[in-house]
Amino acid sequence: MTQPRRQLPIGIQTFAKIREGEYYYVDKTPAAWRLAQTSGYYFLSRPRRFGKSLFLDTLKELFEGNEPLFRGLDIHPRWDWSTRHAVIHISFGAGVLQTRAELDRRILDILRVNQERLGLTCPDSQDVAGCFAELIRLAHAHTGRRVAVLIDEYDKPILDNIADSDTALVMREGLKNLYSVIKDADAHLRFVFLTGVSKFSKVSLFSGLNNLEDITLTPAYSALCGYTDADVDTVFAPELDGLDRDEIRRWYNGYNWTGESVYNPFNLLLLFRNRRFQPWWFETGTPAFLVKLLARNGFFTPDLARLRTGLEILSTFDVDRIAPEALLFQTGYLTIHKAEEPLLGHWVYTLGYPNHEVASSLNAALLSEYTDDPSRSFAHRLRLLDLLQANDLAGLKALFQSFFAGIPSDWYRNNPIARYEGYYASVFYSYFAALGLEIRLEDATNWGRIDMTVLFNGHIYLFEFKVVELAPKGLALQQIKDRGYADKYRTEGGLIHLIGVEFSRETRTVVGFEVETLT
Repeated sequence: MTQPRRQLPIGIQTFAKIREGEYYYVDKTPAAWRLAQTSGYYFLSRPRRFGKSLFLDTLKELFEGNEPLFRGLDIHPRWDWSTRHAVIHISFGAGVLQTRAELDRRILDILRVNQERLGLTCPDSQDVAGCFAELIRLAHAHTGRRVAVLIDEYDKPILDNIADSDTALVMREGLKNLYSVIKDADAHLRFVFLTGVSKFSKVSLFSGLNNLEDITLTPAYSALCGYTDADVDTVFAPELDGLDRDEIRRWYNGYNWTGESVYNPFNLLLLFRNRRFQPWWFETGTPAFLVKLLARNGFFTPDLARLRTGLEILSTFDVDRIAPEALLFQTGYLTIHKAEEPLLGHWVYTLGYPNHEVASSLNAALLSEYTDDPSRSFAHRLRLLDLLQANDLAGLKALFQSFFAGIPSDWYRNNPIARYEGYYASVFYSYFAALGLEIRLEDATNWGRIDMTVLFNGHIYLFEFKVVELAPKGLALQQIKDRGYADKYRTEGGLIHLIGVEFSRETRTVVGFEVETLT
């Protein structure tokens, strides 16, 4: 029997609306069941538009005992529907707050809405911490059962102001005033769950809340938010007709938190509605601050494809101490490709792009910062694709030289990006990566590592980069030949092009571009 098509739940964060309407729904209640078995305090970090708010609303309906909404779902026969808990639901998803006064007013308004929904009144309605603490106590006393506290986008007031550290610090202190209540309310709490994009250190935001369990990198919860391959093939089977299944995977799958990989729901739902491949998720939020942070830190962009880091860097950051690796991971521009434990308790994570959408879109955004003219970088990308399709190596040389020749000297003087050695190779790499081409970085051979390998249209391009002030002229191509870098590709068929590219940090341009083609 053919499965009927249903409505696509684009932008819907309300569990009841999805369950009561004719919408597709991926059952996340097995994860809700596992979490709700304990009187725990949980934290989950996921990028924006991953379904965090929907999962939190699912927990709200579960603890409130709204049994009809869960009929037919995995959790229904397991849950005790006769037991209902008061739920305090706090969300900072709406609007942008820029002062402590605005934040306090927003919190008090959220607490007022919770009071009205629960039929309770705080004696001191103007004291943020006092009102929150009293609301928890009153809710427990009113129902005779301990309370569930659910906090969505706990960090948004900070992240909205992250480019202004003074304001971000003010917001952090305001939120700390609210969250500090949870520690002393333990006797009244049944369950606490916080979600957000970032993970701020416990010292700075959750002082004393030592029982907060971070499940962000717990393998069993890797697919708590997002859609798995199995979900796509079953729940969304009616939407797949006419779409290339392998391309869906290449474009949108690959987000991983040490368990099963998932798709960003927003991407898939818009693909199914519009029937065309496009960077839907990336286009909803320009990572301007992130791009500027990478540029300011002189980040070597080829490292984005295979970055190794530790848990202490990956799992937390703060307003005045932002590691680019942590921000890239927590915001969804990098994901975990491999987790290793070389020594007991010491983990090493290999990060990289989750998929084609992020790899190409982020590098295109970086080019806008790494060169002086976004429109010129777009024209260069189109020209690069044309030349590769024609295998016009002479044209490639002219294009590569024009990458840098047209940048005015004022840009170099005023931009810190151009002052680090990897700038030229970063620009080269980002042009290829922005096209979504197959790129292998520092590809290992018996004699060393090739700087960059590009595979396209049956051709193999081997690049070696040198700075002429640091190495003899002509060394780039000679190194490819002397070390036999092409040998490992001879069995793959097609033409192999050896390309030695040499930059001058003094003249700020490409001064050498030697090519040799092997047949």
